[in-house]
This record gives sequence, structure tokens and C-alpha cells, in this order.
Amino acid sequence: MQIEHEVRTKEYLFVSDFDQTLSFNDSGIVLSELIGAAGFGERILGLSQIHLVQQGGELAYLLLHDPEYRRVRKEHLIEAGKRIRLKQNIRLLSQLLADLDGHRFAFYVVSAAPQEVIQSALEGILPGDRICGTRFRYDPDTGEIQSIARVPAGYGKVAVLDELRAALPLSHDRIVYVGDGSSDVHVMMHVNRLDGLTIAVSENKYINQIAQRTVLSDDALSVLVPVLETIVGWNPLRIREFFEGHGFVLREWDKVRTDSLTICRVPAGLVVNLQADC
Repeated sequence: MQIEHEVRTKEYLFVSDFDQTLSFNDSGIVLSELIGAAGFGERILGLSQIHLVQQGGELAYLLLHDPEYRRVRKEHLIEAGKRIRLKQNIRLLSQLLADLDGHRFAFYVVSAAPQEVIQSALEGILPGDRICGTRFRYDPDTGEIQSIARVPAGYGKVAVLDELRAALPLSHDRIVYVGDGSSDVHVMMHVNRLDGLTIAVSENKYINQIAQRTVLSDDALSVLVPVLETIVGWNPLRIREFFEGHGFVLREWDKVRTDSLTICRVPAGLVVNLQADC
């Protein structure tokens, strides 16, 4: 009698920041250029220095209180999202996370960037109900931003992440968080405490000391490397074969404490040469 063993899929929560994690620029910079507002960086720096708002929530504060940003309407946020330059292969990342050798990752974006900006930027890539950004209440007559409903910044990200984990539901250690800056410090410390996996995608000194892994690449697929190593349990050879099987080659994988990768698409039918130029 042949006994069949049921292979159970292991469920995980994969949460990513948006600005400079899935994109190259801060959404506030793109929005400022759209409305012709100068000095965005100086305004953010000023708010950061006086610690008036949670780190990451500065744009929401400007939209509610700064006279120049008070003229922003929902349509401006949507247009700004369309102008965001995204990292490569976010759609494929989402597809691959759905099934990695018996491991399934529910992909969410949690960011202090405005909800409308993120949804517009990721339209057709990630469903709106997988995006948790800053939510505003609008004046029904003028369309002006009236108040802030929620800002997932600082400890706010921790609260959103815990709500997502409880809703799925998943055990504490089944969490992966990816971020790039100081606003991700609290949530990364929280995930580390729960024995989850934290991945930094920048050389920011604050999160590099906290994140378990740091991956530097212009391609969103790069964050799969620590996931495949740490959670799925693959060695570097199998990881290279996985990428090649999807038409990519890992070139210049410099692995010290930080994984610095160049990912190149391989034309169909072409023999892979790991030393070939991209």
C-alpha cells in the first residue's frame, strides 16, 4: 500500500516599504515637482530636527499644514503616483512570492506615502487591498485634505504589521520586512524580536545595524536572495539556478555582510554566460 504524504504549504507575511524600497525617489519629491513647490528637502529636514512628527510622516504633515501643499488634491496624488520610477520586476516578485518551493508569502506594502500615490504607482501590479499607506479625509465640497485618518510611520508601521499578521493569521516568526530608512527602525526591531526576517535595501547606517540582511540592487527581485537562503534553505548554486530558470543571471554577487547584486535578463534561447556583460 502506497502512503502519500501531504505537503503543507508554509504561509508567511512579506511586507515592504514603498519610497526608495520599491521606488527610486521619495514620493514627496515627485509630488513637489508636480505642483511646483520648492525646498521639499529643507522642509522635511526641519520637521525631522524638531521631532514634531513620526519619522516618515513628514509629507502627511506638510499636506495638512503647509500653505503651499494645502492645494494638493486627490488627483495630484494619483498623478504623482504615475510619475514614480519603480524598481524593476515588482510584478514578477509578487508572482514568485506566491509559491517558493512550498512557501507562500502574502505580499503587502506598508508605507507612510499617501495611499493614492502608492495605488497609482502599483496599479496592475499589486491589488489595492494589499497596500497600506497614509489615508486622508477630504472635504466633500472643495476636495481639500481635511484630516489624516492614519499614518503608517514609526510605531504606526508596527501597529499595521501586527494587524495584518493577526488577520491572516500567522505565527510571529512568519514575517519578512523590507525597508530602506530610519522610519523602518521601529518595525525592524519589532520583527527581529519576533524572530522574523528583516532586510535593508540601502546603506542607511541606522537600519544596517538592525536589519539581519542588507541587499543592494536596482532590481526588486534581489530581496528574494536572503528569503531563499534563510527561509527556504537553498544554497547559492540553487539560487543561481532558480534565477536562470526565470530568465535572469546573478552577476557580480558580492557577498560579504551586504549582498550587492546585478540581475540581468537573459534573452530566450541564449546560453547563460555568468561573465557576460548585461
